[in-house]
Amino acid sequence: MSMPKYMGGLGFRDFELFNLALLARQAWRILENPESLSARILKSAYFSNTDFLSAALGNHPSQIWRAVIEGRDTLKQGLIRRIGNGETTNIWGTNWIPRKENMRPIVSLLAQPPQYVSELIDSANARWNVPLLEQVFLPYDTAAIQRIPICTRNFKDFWSWGFEKNGIFSVRSAYRMIVATKTRREDWLDQRAGTSNTAAVEKSWEFLWGVTVPAKIKVFLWRLAQQSIPTEDVRKHRKMSTNDLCSVCGMQDSWRHSLIECNMARCVWALVDHELLEHMIATTEPSARSWLFSMFEV
Repeated sequence: MSMPKYMGGLGFRDFELFNLALLARQAWRILENPESLSARILKSAYFSNTDFLSAALGNHPSQIWRAVIEGRDTLKQGLIRRIGNGETTNIWGTNWIPRKENMRPIVSLLAQPPQYVSELIDSANARWNVPLLEQVFLPYDTAAIQRIPICTRNFKDFWSWGFEKNGIFSVRSAYRMIVATKTRREDWLDQRAGTSNTAAVEKSWEFLWGVTVPAKIKVFLWRLAQQSIPTEDVRKHRKMSTNDLCSVCGMQDSWRHSLIECNMARCVWALVDHELLEHMIATTEPSARSWLFSMFEV
């Protein structure tokens, strides 16, 4: 229920994760405004000899500094270095490749690779040194790097927020990033298979919540997609019933039986368009969510 709607939840915020997003906003303000009074006080007290992104927690940190560091570590997951002349961006230790995941190169193909992005740029012609890219990086990384535009002026690299098109941090995008990261890690720990087309699934969920029907119908469709409608097989699985037989016709119950195959359901669907009914019956998706999303394409 605490998952965003586009990820299959009801959109209730997880307060712990939302708090991390708010702390990340404070860290962003310190990074963007190092001359502010609060930033200067923290620097003099906790990281006078280094920069904010490299600052350590220290031996006797205050609760404020602990919170700032927690927000800083969250912020670093979405920070990306925008390339100007490339002289201050480390290839292997900094996020600088604009994509949703793995914003650093995966691996080097050379034993002694270049260390700074400026070494990959043909500055005389203001373009990437493609032969060198192909020698150093995998094709996946090479293609992503070539899509980064090269500045024709001698412009310094700068930090940007990678999950907004304008590069400016927002709590909304940070919260989405944290939720997505948590979901991926939970799927990995529980050995759950993830979808290969995340964008299509998110679009289907957004379509579901955008359908022009009463709110209670949307909630019913959401429960159907999550297979949480109290059919007899679900109730038996949850130890709430002793059998999984339909109380109307006596056949084995399931979401598909209750919605389409039961005699009572057939009487209702007989009132709708015949072509729609044929399509519903012909669509044999195994899960309720796949079946429902396929119906959206009609």
